[in-house]
Amino acid sequence: MPEDESQGGSGESPLTPVQRITDRLSRVSVGSRRVSKAVLSPAGLRGTAIEMAWLSAHVAMYPLGVVEGKAREAQERHNLQDLPPVQRGLIIGDVEAAGTPIILVHGVVDNHTIFTLLRRSLGRRGFGRVITLNYSPLTDDIRRVARRLSRLIESVCRETGYERVHVVGHSMGGLVARYYVQRLGGDARVHTLVTLGTPHEGSAPARYVPHNVARQLRPQSDIVLELMEPAPHCRTRMVAVWSDLDQMIIPKRNARIVHEDLNARNVFIRGIGHMSLPVDGRVIHVISTTLAHLDVDGTTLAPGATSIASSTGKPGENSGNRNRRGTGRNRGGAAAATGN
Repeated sequence: MPEDESQGGSGESPLTPVQRITDRLSRVSVGSRRVSKAVLSPAGLRGTAIEMAWLSAHVAMYPLGVVEGKAREAQERHNLQDLPPVQRGLIIGDVEAAGTPIILVHGVVDNHTIFTLLRRSLGRRGFGRVITLNYSPLTDDIRRVARRLSRLIESVCRETGYERVHVVGHSMGGLVARYYVQRLGGDARVHTLVTLGTPHEGSAPARYVPHNVARQLRPQSDIVLELMEPAPHCRTRMVAVWSDLDQMIIPKRNARIVHEDLNARNVFIRGIGHMSLPVDGRVIHVISTTLAHLDVDGTTLAPGATSIASSTGKPGENSGNRNRRGTGRNRGGAAAATGN
């Protein structure tokens, strides 16, 4: 049942306007206490400090990504000499996983420099092709960028010979990728989609920004409603990473993927801010293990890896913010902490 509906039985009278207002204020109060508790906890204070430090560093790097250039690709290795054991192990153990292209899509008012550390970390773990898509939210919107992503992926597939790619989207970039997958037939090309702090069900602050892109990021926007439509044939595996310290997503739970038809898992990581998601070691671990342990049909290659089906994003399942570890074995990728 939606949260703003009365929970009374069919025999109870509906709430009066005053009661509805009081109920909403009570919910806001509870939400505020939860946010304060998350921020003031040791993990929250540490996460806030990291967020501020990374934000300062990113502001310094931002001008380097303003001028959009040719999509950059990490150098592919054909010689295992001088490779560290982690890289050598991935390439020898699964050449396909190591070579499958990974496309990184940044968020609103950002550029590809947000992925500087993530690109480097994926390269150190043996992934040979990491490509970034740059765009401007001042001239582009979600649908337009999704079409650009489609053209980039088709080009990458032609050049590399791989039929499918992986996509990692931060913030609005996750919505761009999901729109491509669900609405533009991109599930035929995207094997796995990982979203980081993406407002899958919109974010309340976007209501107060008078911009076309911001309107698409609001709860119940046309984009959000399109993505809620049935998608019975979508075969892309999805992992949504979300946090209790994400200051850009309100309410926080809107960063989860909740859809009856999608093969999705929601991964909760405590004490990390919105901008820090692409640089946090736990997030990078989720991304790298997920992409390293998925076969072409989605089966788990590594013993002990968590199945995507273990914590599904289906309405009514795993309600609340309780952490939960999965035990499924049929589909999935590893993760440190899961929850809906």
